[in-house]
Amino acid sequence: MLHMNLSRYQSSLPHSSGVTDRFKYRGGQEIILSSYRLSFTMRLNIVNVSVALASLAGSALAGAVYTLSDNIVGEGFYSSFNFEAIPDPTDGRVTYVNQSTAQMLNLTYSTSNTFIMRADDTTVLTPSGPGRNSVRIRSNSQYTQHVVVFDMQHMPEGCGTWPAVWETNESNWPDGGEVDIVEGVNNVEPNQSTLHTSPNCTMPNSTTQLGTTVSTNCDTAVDGNSGCGVQLTEDYNSFGPGFNSINGGWYAMERTNSYIQVWFWERDDESAPFDATTGASSIDTNLWGTPAAYFPNTDCDLASHFDANNIIINLTFCGDWAGNSAVYAASGCPSDCVTYVDNNPTAFTNAYFEFSSINVYT
Repeated sequence: MLHMNLSRYQSSLPHSSGVTDRFKYRGGQEIILSSYRLSFTMRLNIVNVSVALASLAGSALAGAVYTLSDNIVGEGFYSSFNFEAIPDPTDGRVTYVNQSTAQMLNLTYSTSNTFIMRADDTTVLTPSGPGRNSVRIRSNSQYTQHVVVFDMQHMPEGCGTWPAVWETNESNWPDGGEVDIVEGVNNVEPNQSTLHTSPNCTMPNSTTQLGTTVSTNCDTAVDGNSGCGVQLTEDYNSFGPGFNSINGGWYAMERTNSYIQVWFWERDDESAPFDATTGASSIDTNLWGTPAAYFPNTDCDLASHFDANNIIINLTFCGDWAGNSAVYAASGCPSDCVTYVDNNPTAFTNAYFEFSSINVYT
């Protein structure tokens, strides 16, 4: 999780598009619908339509059919995850608290269909004291080849923040691999999805994906552990304030021994796969179109670089990436990272995750 490669901050214009009487298939083809206008009621037909459109996607992407294994909603997060009250491995200005403390301080709470985890937003910290209270959770289950779909309404935002949704085997890092699905710092958009591995794992400079490759060597010992990353430049609402302004959306990650791929669909994206967004009992990733990030096994034996991983969700502050002086300054944030985090608790009122569900398919 050490990220110090400034190339990820290369700027580009945000992407936006409108949909009128047409259907944009995520593989890149556009089908004009002269007599119909997409609406919510038509989403029931998208799975069937996708079969017909798959041949138009440009290239045949890999995919498979999976069955629902874990459906995590509301109170179910407490039985599906454990709270890691551990020192921050990324040297953040944070104190991770256990479950009872998190609930007592209202840093985590749930309803029948919502789970919230957030950071303290009331305490002014002393320079010599502990970091800002926050939460880090790890799934009780481990997964190898699988698909996971995160229905997220909100993610943490603010200068100094470093939220992440990822998978790894903490007891065997980096040999067991790491997949960063959602990650970024200091409100800088878009999201970046990244792999971190042991040596001899690289990614091609060009592949079939919607995002932009920014680094290709996944080895944690190379380039300050920047990993092999893909920025989701096709959608700047994939992270931070932009994500929250659209009420979030769905992130999905598929991991096999042949490839790892990540998708993102905005909340109102009518082309989002119906099975992915409804928690269907089975899914078919063949029908999901071109991924935002695609990591093939061309020059990386994924089977030997990744073992059974846990899902981890955490919010830290500053640390090795967000708090790097050059990174922090480039983001346009005030003061220095630690001073800002210490003295401005109300800046973190919106530093929280809100999940509707996590569905895992195997």
